[in-house]
Amino acid sequence: MNDSDKNNEISKVNINWYPGHMTKAKRMMEENIKLIDLIIELVDARIPLSSRNPDIDKLGQNKARLVLLNKADLADPKRNEEWKIYFKEKGYFVAALNSRTRDGMKAITAIVQEACREKTERDRKRGILNRPVRAMVVGIPNVGKSTFINSFAGKACAKTGNKPGVTKGKQWIRLNKTLELLDTPGILWPKFEDWHVGMRLALIGSMNDEILNMEELAVSLVEIVTADYKGVLEKRYGIEEDEEAVRILESVAKVRNCIKRGEELDLPKAASLLLEDFRSGRLGRITLEKTEEKEGNQGE
Repeated sequence: MNDSDKNNEISKVNINWYPGHMTKAKRMMEENIKLIDLIIELVDARIPLSSRNPDIDKLGQNKARLVLLNKADLADPKRNEEWKIYFKEKGYFVAALNSRTRDGMKAITAIVQEACREKTERDRKRGILNRPVRAMVVGIPNVGKSTFINSFAGKACAKTGNKPGVTKGKQWIRLNKTLELLDTPGILWPKFEDWHVGMRLALIGSMNDEILNMEELAVSLVEIVTADYKGVLEKRYGIEEDEEAVRILESVAKVRNCIKRGEELDLPKAASLLLEDFRSGRLGRITLEKTEEKEGNQGE
């Protein structure tokens, strides 16, 4: 399948990619952005650019920005540092963390205060003292946003009630005297033109596997891993890597006994096994996206 065919396949998948609740979530963000001092954006450290929502850059103009490379424990440490530099050069504050284990969480409060230092100084000059920083937490589905909020807030969080101008029923979460969070549902862009973005999102599990061709997805993963992380598949499965990607997938099926009746290889089962090994980190710490590939890799 060439890139043109792949783009066509992705467009078919995306017919229902932007359902009503995502449109509603975007509208809610637009309504509440004026109340916000800081946007905390979670991205997946394995695909920092492809897991961003371009709408957020438009919505967040003139706001302090903090990008969190979540699930950093699953990503290549060297690439984590490269992506931190990339986002800092764009003028964002940035940190890498693992929300699930709270690794890297302690540094977030200090970074938030630093990001909002100018706002705090302006308040002080106006005689406004001790007004908490108001931060909106955003991110695409499955990036770990809820886990981050729960980990960051801990047991001390308390809902502070509705704020003026906030959509009815929306609750703020007070972490402490200096910081309040506004949660937002995960939203995605209406569509993306580049097949690679959709493929990367599918690889990390942001799409429903049931609508995807898992064999093609696994072959794409094999191509990336054998090119950038040579030896990983050989170490994990004891197979030769000097073959076409589809042959490597067949080798995985043989080694892991993914066999149908009649001794036929069960490639969908092998594909699911391979993808789960990647998503869980059992293949090792792998990043699918390089900073030097950043141009043109995101849908508009």
